[in-house]
Amino acid sequence: MKKQEETRQVELAKNKAEFQALQAQHETAEHESQRARNQELVKMQEESSIRQDQIRRATEEQIQAQRRQTEGEKAEIERETIRVKALAEAEGRAYEAKLSEEVNRRMLVERANAEREKWISAINTTFDHIGGGLRAILTDQNKLIVAVGGVTTLAAGVYTTREGARVVWGYVDRILGQPSLIRESSRGKYPWSGVLSRIVSSTSNKLKWKDSGKKGNGLGDVILHPSLQKRIEQLANATANTQTHQSPFRNMLFYGPPGTGKTMAARELSQKSGLDYALMTGGDVAPLGSQAVTKIHQLFDWAKKSKRGLLLFIDEADAFLCERNKTYMSEDQRSALNALLFRTGDQSKDIVLALATNRPGDLDSAVADRIDEVLEFPLPGEDERHKLLKLYLDKYIVKAGQSKSGWFGQSQPQQEKIIITGISEEVIREAAAKTQGFSGREIAKLMVSVQAAVYGSKDCELNSELFREVVDYKVAEHQQRRKLAGSETPGEGI
Repeated sequence: MKKQEETRQVELAKNKAEFQALQAQHETAEHESQRARNQELVKMQEESSIRQDQIRRATEEQIQAQRRQTEGEKAEIERETIRVKALAEAEGRAYEAKLSEEVNRRMLVERANAEREKWISAINTTFDHIGGGLRAILTDQNKLIVAVGGVTTLAAGVYTTREGARVVWGYVDRILGQPSLIRESSRGKYPWSGVLSRIVSSTSNKLKWKDSGKKGNGLGDVILHPSLQKRIEQLANATANTQTHQSPFRNMLFYGPPGTGKTMAARELSQKSGLDYALMTGGDVAPLGSQAVTKIHQLFDWAKKSKRGLLLFIDEADAFLCERNKTYMSEDQRSALNALLFRTGDQSKDIVLALATNRPGDLDSAVADRIDEVLEFPLPGEDERHKLLKLYLDKYIVKAGQSKSGWFGQSQPQQEKIIITGISEEVIREAAAKTQGFSGREIAKLMVSVQAAVYGSKDCELNSELFREVVDYKVAEHQQRRKLAGSETPGEGI
């Protein structure tokens, strides 16, 4: 019995242990199932949150799009309103001008009729007197002979005086006058002409250089890359010292795209170095034909008469200084080129020859041999464009409408003053970045267009919106011109 009891106790203990193990396994399975359900619930909550965020963002984007569309429609309505208003005002002004023109025309017609009647009456009276005098002369033989002799003597005197004055003046003009090839010069046409204007110009140039030196811009209104500006200032100082020490001048070549300041730099260089300045263009030589050689020699003879020395600037030099083996080059052009080479064969103490061209490779090798200094004028960078925009903004916008007085204080006609609002440094910097590829001349024309747009507005006000609108228009116009130039010259770079 005792053994059976022990066996039963063992069985009970074993069953209890198995029950506990099963119970623990069941609890573990329940825990795993609960944890899986919890994870699924968390995942569903996260997905729901993501969907809500997506719906919210989509709703916000739709609201923003509708707002932008509304603002765009509002701006378009405002622009259309302004345009219609401007058209109505223009039509009203045109109608008023038409009425005024009709009134003026009627007044002019009436005045012309009165003048015509007055002159007809005067002519009739004159002819009556003349007729009476002629009848008296024709009826008296002595009076007729005296009248014929007097008229003949008067005609001979007038003809002799006129032809003599023409011959004398032609000789004076040939010996002392400015050559016909010169388009622009700081010297007068004759040695005695323009003395006062040259004194005033010299004084103003000295004051300008003094002011520009204080401002840190040694070239006045010319904005160039700092390295190029420094080089030109060095050349100006060297040229001035060369003249002081009576040493030979150095000839120069300026090349680069159109509108990059070559002519202005040459003019400023001559002023700073104390030389006279004269400009001619190569395109004026070819039409002279067989007279070109004579005109070239007259030009250099005239230039050598400058007491201060003269900077002769030849723009578009490649027009007649190109390679002599070109098939399209005429004999007259070759002769003109040879004449210039003859006059520039030796270093000169009287003349600085400055050539400007967009295509330096087309110049004749003998011309290139005459050049001592070569300067490239590239398109302005962003900093230079920024300075140019500020320069021409001040010239065409800020100073527009300021009062000007003449020699004796008399007032001169002036433009309407422009109101400037919102043109900050950031707006000008933005325009400088947009105008990449613009030359200095194009930037000047851009600011003239801004001025025209301001004068075309109602309130004569320049704000950032109008400024940006004109800049964007001119940028698009510049790009269109580049495309047209590219289509006309395929295979060439722009």
